[in-house]
Amino acid sequence: MINKNWIIKEHGNEDDVRRLAEQLGVEKPIANLLVQRGIKTFEEAKAFFRPSLENLHDPFLMKDMEKAVGRIENAIKNREKVLIYGDYDVDGTTAVAMLYLFFRNRFGTIDYYIPDRYTEGYGISLRGIDYAASKGISLIIALDCGIKAVEKVEYARKKGIEFIICDHHEAGETIPAAVAVLDPKRPDCAYPYKELSGCGVGFKLLQAFALRNNIPFSELEEFLDLVSVSIASDIVPVTGENRILTYYGLKKLNSSPRTGLAAIIKVAGIDQREISVEDIVFKIGPRINAAGRIESGKHSVDLLISEDPSAALDISDQINGLNNTRRNIDGNITQEALQMLKTDKKLAGRKTTVLFNPKWNKGVIGIVASRLIEHYYRPTIILTESNGFITGSARSVPGFDLYHALEQCADLLENFGGHMYAAGVTMRKDALQAFVNRFEQVVSDTIEPGLLIPILEIDTELKLKEITPKLYRIIKQFEPFGPGNMNPVFITEDVAIYNGDARIVGSSGGHLKLNLTQDGCPSCISGIAFNMAYYYDEIKDGKAFDICYSLDENTYRDTTSIQLKIRDIKTS
Repeated sequence: MINKNWIIKEHGNEDDVRRLAEQLGVEKPIANLLVQRGIKTFEEAKAFFRPSLENLHDPFLMKDMEKAVGRIENAIKNREKVLIYGDYDVDGTTAVAMLYLFFRNRFGTIDYYIPDRYTEGYGISLRGIDYAASKGISLIIALDCGIKAVEKVEYARKKGIEFIICDHHEAGETIPAAVAVLDPKRPDCAYPYKELSGCGVGFKLLQAFALRNNIPFSELEEFLDLVSVSIASDIVPVTGENRILTYYGLKKLNSSPRTGLAAIIKVAGIDQREISVEDIVFKIGPRINAAGRIESGKHSVDLLISEDPSAALDISDQINGLNNTRRNIDGNITQEALQMLKTDKKLAGRKTTVLFNPKWNKGVIGIVASRLIEHYYRPTIILTESNGFITGSARSVPGFDLYHALEQCADLLENFGGHMYAAGVTMRKDALQAFVNRFEQVVSDTIEPGLLIPILEIDTELKLKEITPKLYRIIKQFEPFGPGNMNPVFITEDVAIYNGDARIVGSSGGHLKLNLTQDGCPSCISGIAFNMAYYYDEIKDGKAFDICYSLDENTYRDTTSIQLKIRDIKTS
């Protein structure tokens, strides 16, 4: 059990909260949640609660968009052979599927390519370029990768192949000499929203092409289910344009998902309920990812472009099996890694976790890094061996810029890329120990001590009696939730078990089911506290304690009621 620091966000300006509560006819806790999110006027609240596709930015504000559209128009005019190339994760495969489906009847010849995680690694590969050359391809559109592929783009140019790059990762010092490089994060791009997913950047390319060629936007709306899956799975902020795209993507996902996604939803067992961002993150995304982790990301594209329900279900069943394999592998590696940390005393006092085992599966080490942070809360890198190099995945803790720390180790790395909270690294075998020491030194020198303790951010305080069906209905309208617009977390102090109604539940006996009361109120509200059964002895006898939680629904015997999803408990 890791103790967490509870941090209550600064309350919104009282005048703003009061004014907004009056304008919207809502209670002050709701108005405060909005003001904390930067929403202070009726019009801003209307845009938040009623996202509109009309508020998407002009795609031509993105640098190189004119060049990208012009090059695609020439490729269509000249009947060129075009390759859609993308990374092997959810963001890359959804983007490849989207562009392939949109352009397949427009280009003379179109193909798609997903690099192999194990033999080619992340991003644009020489093998992929050689494949394109062997097929007579003259244009590659790269998605969710390429912003650092300076040498690869030059290699392709010498083979008569041009690139359009659609990426969303941080740029290096040199921008590749492609025909067009679309990346809102490149320093010279003035595009107003910087947090698009890779698939989102691809969508802006389609939007620009459609505008230039008088194609109705309704044709693009068909792809919003793919875009929403990419946004949720890639854990980019659900703010601004991403919120609009996710909002309408979820509508499409729930009303008429494309055949491949419908098949994934069915095998995941969530076809009888409304799909949420959380379902994408924990049910849909991992299954799409599993293909690239265990075998080939091409299976995921095959699924996402499928229009045959029977074939799609067959591929989904295969991918579901790969996901089960993935879970077994990452579970075993996580246990091995935890044992290494437990037995090596030198690792105990470090500010970082860096572990290497040449036999670990490359496809799951990012998942393992995230799992280790749940046990040892610090920047973590899990490394294995691949193609004669050491390669790995890095994950950070909230508030610490992992990418910047890796920049301080760049001379020891053959390659690295990513962003603030997640990155990939490749190094020579003889650089391992020097890298471990340098990374530890950099993090130790720069990380604030408070960042090494998990923080539970709390939006505001509530009394149990303030939790009403109306309050819950309005909070539901804050969806879709995600980074930048998380499900609100509340704190309620001095609650107690109602009539001794607390019990340990779950097949492994790890969870708490509670009925809670406050201030001697005769009514109560139920709550579920996952993996917190260890608090049972402290709270069962009616002693007061504090809780933080989000609001949820529980359906039992066809009756649905509000319940508290308890995030943490503090006893005196």
